[in-house]
Amino acid sequence: MNYWLVKSEPESYSWDDLIKKGEDIWDGIRNYQARNFLKEMKLGEKVLFYHSGKPKEIVGIAEVSEEAFPDPNDKEDKGWVAVKIKHLKVLSKPVTLEQIKSEDQLSSLLLIKQSRLSVMPLEKSQFDHIVKLSS
Repeated sequence: MNYWLVKSEPESYSWDDLIKKGEDIWDGIRNYQARNFLKEMKLGEKVLFYHSGKPKEIVGIAEVSEEAFPDPNDKEDKGWVAVKIKHLKVLSKPVTLEQIKSEDQLSSLLLIKQSRLSVMPLEKSQFDHIVKLSS
């Protein structure tokens, strides 16, 4: 099983939006590396949901509920994909980017190294550490 992190500007699409819908399409990704990560996501894999606005923080845990399929907004048929995710759990307390940067165990996260990437993999130990920080 793989673990993931997805990022969204809360003004555009927030964790609360996902909670209200229960399950939703994660689409509109127009970065080749992020697209390739979407293609790797498998049913049931866990996803951390990160608000990339202010404050920058991980706020919840979701799950992949449908594997990659053609992005319905890809009007030019360029091979972009989407997945479906469903919300699982609100974190007891958000984990801020500042906290993440201060943790040696999380220093290799793509969130820090490639801050503009909107979909990225996590190691199980990183996922578990972030969840622990939220309790």
